[in-house]
Amino acid sequence: MNKSFNSHLYEYKRFCDTEPKLAYDATRSFSIWQKNAREKLNELLGLPLEICAPDFQIEYTKEKEDFTEYRFTVQTEPEFYVPCHLLVPHSSADRVPLTICLSGHGAGMHIALGETKNEEDEKCLAEWPHRAMALRAIKEKCAALVIEARNFGESSIDGYGVSCTEAAKIAILAGRTVIGERVWDCMRILDVVLEKFDVLEKDGIVCTGNSGGGTATYYLACLDERIAVAAPSCSICDFEYSIAAMPHCMCNHIPGIRKYFEMGDLAGLIAPRNLIIAAGVEDKIFPKEGTQKTFETIQRLYTYAGASDACALVWGKFGHYNYADLLWEKIHALKQ
Repeated sequence: MNKSFNSHLYEYKRFCDTEPKLAYDATRSFSIWQKNAREKLNELLGLPLEICAPDFQIEYTKEKEDFTEYRFTVQTEPEFYVPCHLLVPHSSADRVPLTICLSGHGAGMHIALGETKNEEDEKCLAEWPHRAMALRAIKEKCAALVIEARNFGESSIDGYGVSCTEAAKIAILAGRTVIGERVWDCMRILDVVLEKFDVLEKDGIVCTGNSGGGTATYYLACLDERIAVAAPSCSICDFEYSIAAMPHCMCNHIPGIRKYFEMGDLAGLIAPRNLIIAAGVEDKIFPKEGTQKTFETIQRLYTYAGASDACALVWGKFGHYNYADLLWEKIHALKQ
């Protein structure tokens, strides 16, 4: 017998050999499974957090050529405030559809607004204009809700960039998770926005984001049934091929989740609502093989839910990239 002294490889092998206890099988009632699985996911994410008064405050309003911009803050748990922007397109309609735009690791939510704070931001948007997700939503005649994710941008230690790791460690010590906190913020902010802005359509809400923003999109859609269309980019891939297989930010990690679910299993909590996944054929941190395997699981779950036409996987020709155009093309196709 060969002795193994490599603890990293040993941990990874044990991880891959673990059978998720709450993966759906066709012998169960799908609706009962969804209820039980959603309760377990809430528990794993460290939710719910403490509910408090939102203390909604508008800081300013700006009129732009194609939209009105509102900058505001919301208290999502006691003494913690989240800065947000809402862009509302100029429209003759009584109500406009809403898109939630969730940023991944980067300078901050201002990139999603197409705004810059320094030369690095200018270079970023010049090379990757797709990161201005809110402006892309305006192009689709949708209002765009942009939320500063915890540990990014204004919510980071320095007020710019990323500071996830230490915060994630502290959260885990307290029985919480950063991804759970981000999802909680989105749910509480959505409560407030739909109440305060009468112009917004409450049905048909789209949520999208790339990388870490795509991860937040996915988990938010699992727990909040107001999300009618979840459109994550470069983020949906089995843990075995991505989060566990290579270095990833600590904010992706949820203690104990593989005991109960693989990434694809969670899509059963989104079904039968629309789920459109974009992925890059050259993405090194969410590899093609793992993404394809995940989507095969998703397809099975959507078939069990009687909604096989409500999920889709679209491939972009690059690597880790926000494939907004491909996502919007598919969103329009699903609505037809």
